[in-house]
Amino acid sequence: MLIKRQAEGIDLPQGSEITPRAVFESRRSFIRQMALGSIASGALLPFSQNAQAQEGGGQKLAARPNTAFVAMDKQTAYKDATSYNNFYEFGTDKADPAKHAGTLKTRPWTVAIEGEVKKPMTLDLDSLMKMAPLEERIYRLRCVEGWSMVIPWIGFSLSELIKKVEPTGNAKYVEFITLNDKKQMPGVYEPILNWPYTEGLRMDEAMHPLALLTFGMYGEVLPNQNGAPVRIVLPWKYGFKSAKSLVKIRFVKEQPKTAWSLYAPQEYGFYSNVNPAVDHPRWSQASERRIGEDGFFNRKRKTLMYNGYTEVAPLYAGMDLKKFF
Repeated sequence: MLIKRQAEGIDLPQGSEITPRAVFESRRSFIRQMALGSIASGALLPFSQNAQAQEGGGQKLAARPNTAFVAMDKQTAYKDATSYNNFYEFGTDKADPAKHAGTLKTRPWTVAIEGEVKKPMTLDLDSLMKMAPLEERIYRLRCVEGWSMVIPWIGFSLSELIKKVEPTGNAKYVEFITLNDKKQMPGVYEPILNWPYTEGLRMDEAMHPLALLTFGMYGEVLPNQNGAPVRIVLPWKYGFKSAKSLVKIRFVKEQPKTAWSLYAPQEYGFYSNVNPAVDHPRWSQASERRIGEDGFFNRKRKTLMYNGYTEVAPLYAGMDLKKFF
């Protein structure tokens, strides 16, 4: 049963506050989310010191640690990071991606780079991964629904790819287009979003060193449910901006129409920077719960502006961040 009374000093989310309006009534995940949230946290060691506890047994992926990009928070356990996900192509329940993403075939795989570039190309996965040295970066990732994780990702700055394809002066935005295959992705039968899933960035955002073209996590290739074989990770933006299972990167003149902003423009803006001062219309963004660490009945932690990545602030100098949310 749903708990509707709120004890003093305890911030309890309602079921409707953690799902899109079109799907929360049919969700069966509220009880599961309560169970996940109430797991007491352990003293997790960094991946390099606790590899056996963190690894998932997947294919290893070597990368050099980049100490310039290390969140000092305790890392989320691998089992939590790979079993509590949003990936609507495999279902709307947080557990659905881990259950259903085994149907995704990640080899062979190609990514097309096209649009306003001097050097359009289509690359297979191996060629794409060799465009720059792979790095391990430990990033916080904040979900618009109010939960967060800390994950050691593997990839390289998206800017490395952008420089090699040489965008023209007409390229003002970068659009990301993901796989749309009903045979592999049962969730796309549901008309929740306008498939394929699309996302986008302004060119200066895409060129920021934090924007990571990502191939792995926890020392291994990406699990299917986390966006295999290649995705974007944007740690200063809400998680839905980090498009998964990419098949196309397009350089365009006009601001792309993105999946969630098409679904509910009053709720999901194009920029979607983590901003505790701008609430979602149906819940506050001022606080968050760290999966595996903050218990469901524990007080939430305060959300940081730009998720703590304040080095991106100059990208938005002079902008009204309540208007451009």
